Amino acid sequence: MGIKYPVIAAPMFLVSNVDMVVESSESGALGTFPALNYRPIEEYKKALTEIKARTQKPVGVNIIVNKSNVRQKDDLKHALDAGVELFITSLGNPKEVIEQAHKNGAKVICDVTGLDHALKVQDLGADGVIAVGTGAGGHAGPLSPYVLIPWLKEKLDVPVVSAGGIAHGSALAAALCLGASAVSVGTRFIASREAQVDQSYKDAVVSASPEDIVMTTRISGTPAAVIKTPYVEKMGLELPWYLERLKNHPRTKKYVNPLIHLMGMKSLEEAATKPTWKTVWSAGQSVGLVKNVKPCRQIIEDMIKECQESFDRFLTDKVSE
Repeated sequence: MGIKYPVIAAPMFLVSNVDMVVESSESGALGTFPALNYRPIEEYKKALTEIKARTQKPVGVNIIVNKSNVRQKDDLKHALDAGVELFITSLGNPKEVIEQAHKNGAKVICDVTGLDHALKVQDLGADGVIAVGTGAGGHAGPLSPYVLIPWLKEKLDVPVVSAGGIAHGSALAAALCLGASAVSVGTRFIASREAQVDQSYKDAVVSASPEDIVMTTRISGTPAAVIKTPYVEKMGLELPWYLERLKNHPRTKKYVNPLIHLMGMKSLEEAATKPTWKTVWSAGQSVGLVKNVKPCRQIIEDMIKECQESFDRFLTDKVSE
């Protein structure tokens, strides 16, 4: 990708914005954002134009590729027209994104949580995969990154990016030692100066411990990691039985699944952008390593410094033996 550091500032729903993308890319990492963060689509086109006017460094756009995202073709077209260099796909079949991106010389990496999906997207021509392991925010996978990364490295011919539990440079060092080509960092950037979320969301990330992260299907029908709050405890972590049955029934699932997504997106949006007792904040287990709010640039510089210090300590210890 022609970047200085092997770090992707992950695309986070309702959190990533123009300033975060520009600052991350200008700092030597790779800034990304979800296309659906900007609605209506005219705002998305404005965001792309502003990003490309403020940085010449590579940037990325995340596109949801399942049928519930009726905007995906337009999102892809406008990003290609703007010259976006990287696409990150999630929750669906990335075939069209891969084909169209490659015509433009852009790269595509796909979120995966296991080997089957990873092999499928590799066969479709993906340029790499993001291995989403336990500890990640949002739709976290079930496997430990200590297993998932080397397993995928053994079975795939494309680069593997590690995601989940990375908020300190020591985790970057560990991921690289496991064979990852880069890391995707999300939760740490929620507590950034540039994030335009409500201050209570940032405070929750700083004060939460890893044990405060719970998995819930109430948001999208698929297990997602959120910070445990009184509201989350009250509503429960599972879909009501009737929604679960409708979600899985062949005749109703195509109607019910988009509705569940829409309801969950609304809850996340309200909690992220304004004070509300209905607090549903997406975050990963790395909240326990987030101690303060810092600019994106400093987060990246500190992570690289911490990574180097981790390698130096290891080499010093080996020499002393």
